[in-house]
Amino acid sequence: MNRQAKPARSVAASFLDALLARGIRHVFANAGTDFAPVIEALVQAAEQGREVPRFHTVPHENVAVAMAHGYYLATGEPAAVMVHVTVGTANALCGIMNAARDNVPVLLMAGHTPHTETGHAGSRSVGIHWGQDSFDQGGMVREYVKWDYELRAGQPVQTLIDRALDIAMTEPRGPVYLALPREVLGDADSTTPPVRSGRSPGAVPAEPAASAIRTAAEAIAAAEFPLILTATAGRDPGNVALLSRLAEEFGIAVGYPGEPGPREVSIAADHPLYLGVNPRAAIEQADVILALDCEVPWWPRCARPRADAKLIHIAPDPMFSRYPLRGFEMDLAIAGSTSAALRRLQEALHAISGGKTREIESRRTRIGEMAAERRRRNADTIRDAAKIAPIHPAWVAACINRVRTPETIVVNELGVPMDLLDLRLPRTYISSSPAGGLGFGLGAALGAKLGAPDRPVIAVIGDGSYMFGNPVSAHFVARSEGLAPLVVVMNNGRWHAVDRSTVGMYPDGRAAAADLMPMVALSPSPEFDRIIEACGGYGQRVDAPDQLEAALRRGLEATAKGTPALINVITGH
Repeated sequence: MNRQAKPARSVAASFLDALLARGIRHVFANAGTDFAPVIEALVQAAEQGREVPRFHTVPHENVAVAMAHGYYLATGEPAAVMVHVTVGTANALCGIMNAARDNVPVLLMAGHTPHTETGHAGSRSVGIHWGQDSFDQGGMVREYVKWDYELRAGQPVQTLIDRALDIAMTEPRGPVYLALPREVLGDADSTTPPVRSGRSPGAVPAEPAASAIRTAAEAIAAAEFPLILTATAGRDPGNVALLSRLAEEFGIAVGYPGEPGPREVSIAADHPLYLGVNPRAAIEQADVILALDCEVPWWPRCARPRADAKLIHIAPDPMFSRYPLRGFEMDLAIAGSTSAALRRLQEALHAISGGKTREIESRRTRIGEMAAERRRRNADTIRDAAKIAPIHPAWVAACINRVRTPETIVVNELGVPMDLLDLRLPRTYISSSPAGGLGFGLGAALGAKLGAPDRPVIAVIGDGSYMFGNPVSAHFVARSEGLAPLVVVMNNGRWHAVDRSTVGMYPDGRAAAADLMPMVALSPSPEFDRIIEACGGYGQRVDAPDQLEAALRRGLEATAKGTPALINVITGH
């Protein structure tokens, strides 16, 4: 009796297994004609009861990449994005620029127009297969990814997935790009899967040089006013408690840089030696400044360290070599893991700070007085803002502090001053990348909610950023995937950043005095609350400060029941 031959296993099926084996549980996908082999393999896996990554349908690539970005920041685990050939790659590019500058590992995969016109099941079959071809598809993203490659026939797809994730997860981390031609995915897999070691992706982080850490510790121990500035040290959750102890034990001030500012909680907001965001007075007074994982520690046009200050930079790449221009002075540049550097610095300071109790206490007193004055100023700002209409951003921050739980994740894209948010725990704050690609906040909030489903997520987003964020696509994903963040739109009817930049450059110029500055107004403003209602969510408009807290609570009540919510907050210019 003739037996039917067992169908050959496709490369697409091996591709799905390789993703899962390397820890990729979620793929945010916007499909095209190149996805046919993957779709077939997903259906076959479901029929066979075989576990594969979960593919989420995301109708815009910018939202998809932002979701992977937010997911990683909430969990520490990388996610993947799959897009449609050249056009999908182009739409994803803004998000990849954000991930690159934020050192976020994203596995971006794109289909590739079939190279062949005949001869394979996946050869060209529709007109766009000619129109969407390109000479160098990876060239679109090459400046912003750590590695790019195209799968060839006969190559083991598992090896390429392994290599992609190893490079993405090696510090400094960042996105990678893999192109997948349709006919290769659809062919039978003739390769032998490699034997896996079981290790986590990426190289073991490099230890900073012990002698350099001791030199840094000696400078801090001898200082009258040491200052640590950091943007992302808290990306390793254990560093929050470590940095807090380091500051308290040795009398060290801690602050965040100005714009682009902090992107993680690295020290509790109520720490007695925390000096806030962009502490200009401290930058100008400190005799030792340690820039820890900090691309832009200060703005040279606005604040400069003392001429005799000792300037120390520590990061996996303290030169930030992917930045074309970066002229910050360094007396000591230490390459290595930020987490290891903090541990070694604490050990070194314990070893050399004996007998310096009086000096440490003097530093604590001086810095503590500055921190207390900052808290008083913030309290005054919030008290005054409670009476201002249209609503002041400081009052929005104060109301968020009132309604959030300690574990709530706040996603902030040009929304409220981080300095006024009472954040104390690791992984409770996600902010824009230094690249400044707008439209990040909505997708990041969805990714964070997927990664931390039991924690409330509040996204505070400027009105312009909201429109950049492909809101209909984002709200669709929220409903279809059962993700319910609370979105707060800061609606001032203008590009505030453009206005501020123009006035900053020409404070006495004609534009600053104009009744209507060109290219700044975003009016008439859309009814953002109606947009989410059209997508099945809860929406409300608020223009009175005494109504805001109650509106936020109603929004959170809706999200607790699984309904995405949006509060359209009318703010001042």
